[in-house]
Amino acid sequence: MLIAEPLFDDGQGDTMTTTLRRLWLGAPLLLGVLQAGADPLPADATYRPLPTQPFSAVRQDDEAQKPMVMQRQRQLLASRYDLSDRPMSGVLMSGGRKRVQAGVRVTLPGGMSWQSLASLSPEEIRQRNLLPDGFRPLPHVKQAAGGQVFPEEQIRTIDRLEQRDLRRFDVDFDLPEHLTPEFPPPIFLTTQSHLGDVSRGQLLSLRNFYELLNGLVTPVQMEGMRLLLTPFPQEEFNQTEDRKVAAPSMGVACMDCHSNFHTNAAFHLTPDVRPQAARFRLDTTSLRGLFNQQIHGSKRSLRSVEDFTEFEQRTAYFNGDHVSATRKGAHLPDRTNQVAMMAQMQNIIDFPPAPKLDPSGRLDPARATAQELAGEKLFLGKARCAECHIPQQSFMDHQMHDLKLERFYRVGQVTNDFVALPDGPIKTFTLRGIKDSPPYLHDGRLLTLADTVEFFNLVLQLKLTAQEKEALVAYMTTL
Repeated sequence: MLIAEPLFDDGQGDTMTTTLRRLWLGAPLLLGVLQAGADPLPADATYRPLPTQPFSAVRQDDEAQKPMVMQRQRQLLASRYDLSDRPMSGVLMSGGRKRVQAGVRVTLPGGMSWQSLASLSPEEIRQRNLLPDGFRPLPHVKQAAGGQVFPEEQIRTIDRLEQRDLRRFDVDFDLPEHLTPEFPPPIFLTTQSHLGDVSRGQLLSLRNFYELLNGLVTPVQMEGMRLLLTPFPQEEFNQTEDRKVAAPSMGVACMDCHSNFHTNAAFHLTPDVRPQAARFRLDTTSLRGLFNQQIHGSKRSLRSVEDFTEFEQRTAYFNGDHVSATRKGAHLPDRTNQVAMMAQMQNIIDFPPAPKLDPSGRLDPARATAQELAGEKLFLGKARCAECHIPQQSFMDHQMHDLKLERFYRVGQVTNDFVALPDGPIKTFTLRGIKDSPPYLHDGRLLTLADTVEFFNLVLQLKLTAQEKEALVAYMTTL
């Protein structure tokens, strides 16, 4: 039982302690149903308990519950967003095969406009419960179980190339394909910038990486590439009875999430927060431009590519639980002979070309439109974007910041088994190539660039006009 002092009151006499206890130990349609056949996690658990039911029984229960689980998530997404396919005219992702989606997709509360909402103070929005649901933290499709969830394109391609199964029997990916990154994404190398995309339109895998990269990378980088593509056990993809794939699995590879060193929008839960109910959804980030980044991990603040690579392999694959990793078959990479080589490969992945930017990250007036130039002026000034996303530093600041979004909503609200606690400090992600990386924010709660502009207009109380918002979006597509 939780015995901590109350941290908040929800207005109905409930404390965070009470809410978590109810969530995990008694509420209908929660853990006891969604993970039928398995023991519920205590509300204050640090370690994941071992299963007490046979794999066949847990799988049968999970498969029986899957339609309800997915229907509940579909209803949540449909209530928060416009999920239609509405691309921008003439704006393609860097590979040239997928169009960037247009428009604000977050649904407003009844009777509100974006202008009227932005005129209210954070206290008024909180008291009147007016923060759009799409601006609130986005739950995992199955919060009680968590774990990595891959999009259909990645599942099909890896099955074809390697006959390896990334399909879970308890959940499916939840966002429509048109709201995810181009697949497979192009690959740009800092050491071969004159070649452009070196992927040849293919997804890198153990079956083709040598042929695609032979003669383009060093022996050290090639070995790092092999390791980045080698599957190792992960919490839900392994040989043990609490896996979430039908057959015993070799596991997953780094590149299963970071497809072609970019992202395919696969998501899981942050390994850095407990209890389970409060672990926020974590969207896969791009590895482009990793050579210029000084912080790795949205909350862990790891300070080198080597630290990040080693931590991911040792514990993050297992929800941050090294005890579970030991049982399932942890990969403990050697810092000198493996980690360093993996880091060397990651460190030559470049951003996509941005032909309208000069070497300092500023728009070239001879190439940019008037609207894009107006967007840049806003970015550097009124919109305050450049305070964190510094053009001369690859549009980031190598810092972590806390937006304190909880000013706008009541902490501890429960949505699909997820308890929304304050996000706390999150690292500044680069905006270079940002049009290639939907959905946005660390948990993917914002589906389009227009959504991000509305979000920050509200959170930072910028008072942007509709014309200014459109200019900012136009500018970001040039990055």
